[in-house]
Amino acid sequence: MAEEDERGPGAVYQMFVVMEDLLDKLKVLDYEQHVLDKHNIKPLSRHYFVSSPHVLSNPGEQFYLFNVIAAWLISLCGRPFDTPQEYDDPNATVSNILSELRALGGQVDFPPAKLKSGCGEHVCYVLDQLVEKALKSKGFSWNRPQYPSVEVEDECVQEDDAELTLSKVEEEMTQENEDYEDEEGLDLDALKTRTNQSVKLSGSRPAEVLESDVDATEWNLEVERVLPQLKVTIRTDNKDWRIHLDQMHQHQDGINTSLQEAKGCLFKLKEDITKTLEKVGSREKYLNTQLEHLISEYRQAQAQLNKVKELYKQASGGVTERTRILAEISEELEKVKQDMEEKGSSMSDGAPVVKIRQSLTKLKQEIEQMDVRMGVVEHTLLQAKLREKNNMTRDMHATHLSEPSTQNY
Repeated sequence: MAEEDERGPGAVYQMFVVMEDLLDKLKVLDYEQHVLDKHNIKPLSRHYFVSSPHVLSNPGEQFYLFNVIAAWLISLCGRPFDTPQEYDDPNATVSNILSELRALGGQVDFPPAKLKSGCGEHVCYVLDQLVEKALKSKGFSWNRPQYPSVEVEDECVQEDDAELTLSKVEEEMTQENEDYEDEEGLDLDALKTRTNQSVKLSGSRPAEVLESDVDATEWNLEVERVLPQLKVTIRTDNKDWRIHLDQMHQHQDGINTSLQEAKGCLFKLKEDITKTLEKVGSREKYLNTQLEHLISEYRQAQAQLNKVKELYKQASGGVTERTRILAEISEELEKVKQDMEEKGSSMSDGAPVVKIRQSLTKLKQEIEQMDVRMGVVEHTLLQAKLREKNNMTRDMHATHLSEPSTQNY
């Protein structure tokens, strides 16, 4: 890649030529079937990667298609490369493509950020380098062009040019002969000279000098008769750059004419708008002067209104707080009323007294049962004490009787 200052003025359009050659090379590799049909993409225009289009449904479409074609070309060179996806990191994808291009022997002396736009000189350069490597890997070579034979066409063109030249010479001779009629006689030497010149222009060289024995009047009549048939009509080609240049000049003249007319109208419109603005400004000043006291009164009323609004805001805040307190008090009052109603209903109800009486009766019965049980227990305890006392007495008597008998023995 050459530096910008070392390139000529035609370098700006060089990428258009590179893009057209790139498209032809892609067609040689049958990219329609392997890329476009596979990814459901429309065919590329011949200047697709040169610049970004004005209307694009998806701004990343060019960059994505550049990645897809680059990955396909790298794969054709025998190096495995996965097809990038739309949501992959663009920096990583571009770096991988440039790394593969360097590995294939390509020269890269620009930063990867130049390829992130998906169009421009560097994108065309990278794709052109990759497609050259792919063609070389496939063993493809360009043959010499075979041009068709154009000898017959050249002869026809020469004949047409000769006829056109003869017709011009004959018209000049006719004009000169008409001028000679006013003189005393016909200058045959001059006629011979122009006849010789016409023969030389026609491309044929006579063996000897020709002398004309034709009457000038008859010659002029014959020329007038066949003159309409000697006119050559050249068909205009819409692709010719001269026609486009003439159209550009015509459009430029039309634009200049329309611009002059528009300038006059716009200048007049500007003057009218300026006058109207001055009138509006003066009228506004007059109204301000006349309504100055009303404006001051309005300002005072506005200030008073602001004060009243502030007081109303403060009063509204106090009312809101008091309303909240009233709601709390009302809620507490409702609770107290509910408690009083519950207590009043419980006081007027005789069910608790009945329950108390039943409880007392039951308590008395239980007391009587306890008394009987206590009597039984006391009686049992008294019997046990009496039995124990009798046993002690019996033991004492038995001991007393046994002691004397022992002594007697």
